[in-house]
Amino acid sequence: EESKIDFAMADPSSMPKLPGFQFDDSRRQHYGRTHTFAATNGYTVPKAVGAPALGDVDVDSLTTATKLLTYKTTTAEATEAGALAISTPPHVPAHVALDKQVLTFDGYFKETVHESAEEFYRVRQVKVFYYLEDDTMSVLEPTIENSGLPQGKLIRRQRIPKDSDGNPYLWSDLNTAMNLAIYGRVFRLVACDQFTQRFLESNGVEVNTFEAEPADPYTLKRRVIEKPTTLATTPSDFDKLKQFVTLDRKVLRFYAVWDDSSSLFGEKRPYTLHYFLVDDTLEVREQHTPNDGRDKFPMLLRRQRVLRNHSDLPKEFPSIVLESTAEENDDYLGPQDLMIGQTVHILARDFLIFDCDEFTKEFYRRNFNIEDFTPIDVAEPVAQAATKEPPVHDGFGSYEDSMQSVLSLKPKPPKANVAKLLQFDNQALRFRARIDSDNPIEAERSFVLSYLLATDTISIFEPKSRNTLGGKFLEAQRISKPGYKDPVYYAEGDLYIGARVEVYGRTFVLEDCDAFVGAYAEAHQSDYSSEALASIRAQLSA
Repeated sequence: EESKIDFAMADPSSMPKLPGFQFDDSRRQHYGRTHTFAATNGYTVPKAVGAPALGDVDVDSLTTATKLLTYKTTTAEATEAGALAISTPPHVPAHVALDKQVLTFDGYFKETVHESAEEFYRVRQVKVFYYLEDDTMSVLEPTIENSGLPQGKLIRRQRIPKDSDGNPYLWSDLNTAMNLAIYGRVFRLVACDQFTQRFLESNGVEVNTFEAEPADPYTLKRRVIEKPTTLATTPSDFDKLKQFVTLDRKVLRFYAVWDDSSSLFGEKRPYTLHYFLVDDTLEVREQHTPNDGRDKFPMLLRRQRVLRNHSDLPKEFPSIVLESTAEENDDYLGPQDLMIGQTVHILARDFLIFDCDEFTKEFYRRNFNIEDFTPIDVAEPVAQAATKEPPVHDGFGSYEDSMQSVLSLKPKPPKANVAKLLQFDNQALRFRARIDSDNPIEAERSFVLSYLLATDTISIFEPKSRNTLGGKFLEAQRISKPGYKDPVYYAEGDLYIGARVEVYGRTFVLEDCDAFVGAYAEAHQSDYSSEALASIRAQLSA
């Protein structure tokens, strides 16, 4: 019995193929012949040819069964009773396992419309189906009534290549919020159904955020046209006629400035903005000043409605050949955009509003409850003119004559004091002077220093003596005092007994004077100091 139990544990298919020891499996039900091809996922593929791998055979049980067959005897009934049950999983083809399992995506594509004045492009909604059983796809467009377009099945069910090598799209290549290129046309996938979302997430694919499908402009326009007009609407209390009657000739006036300082030779230019309440239009006028160097064009922008943002247009709008209308952009500037301190963008210029008139202030108090109308100071600080230092006198000619070339491109001779010339003509103050020098020869020389009152010039004459020939020592000219940056000339008040006069490096000491000097000093005491008057009086009374 023990040998029978061990023998029953052996698998009949693992028995050795020995003569006289071959047993038939009584559980066998199929007697088909061997075939070359096998079915995999519904497709016929070549069957693997060759013996099973050695690792699949239980060598110990095979050895035990061989020994039992060699030394023991048994019957076919015992063998059948001891045979192991063979469990082969049933094969399910792909067209059965994945039957009617379809991934569904919602999408759209844009189609350009040529030679049409009513539309420039159209948006067409589609549904993309992916069949899991055979990796095929199809694209369908829902039918729209009276569209005039061939709709329905755009692409029949087939395997669609995704690249130039012919590799087809797989379910792992599909997701929401992505572009799908099929035969030169790009579809935008925006959403999917719940089954598709669960299938992708269960296979480790993160589903992107759903997108909203854009509306078709022409379809929206058709809906407005086809909308029934029998419904009664209550007219607005503030209509165009009431606006004209109540707001005619009422204009808001703002003072603005355009700062163009960042450009070459730019400046701050003042403008006046007029907002007409009767039709919500705006005009911009230039403010001209005398000698501003600009043509006196009265207006920068004629009266019209101004958009808040000119560039806010659909991407498909051909702005290069057409002007935008209210259908593309109806966001116009209003009174709420024109207040003190706000910047308004008009014609690529930024206008800063810094003040307004009294009517405008009262309008904003009544309609916007604004009380602060403090104007903004936009005046440019006055630049201080740089002081121009005249050049140092080079010594050639008089200082006044040289300064005429600095003050004017066409120098003119310095003007003389005619009244002084007529009053003091041929009148001179004469002094006897000597040179203050350590040289005894120079110290012995005597000079006559004359001050001409008509021209404020000094001339020096040396009388003929025993050791000198005498003659003119200095031509009549104005002599400046030493130690001053700008020339300060000797005047009659600087000439008195004991005064020292510097003349071109020589120092003359005044020792005596004539009677006319005393008479002139007494008549013009305001021009002399008290010490000077005392020295002259003492010399004349001696």
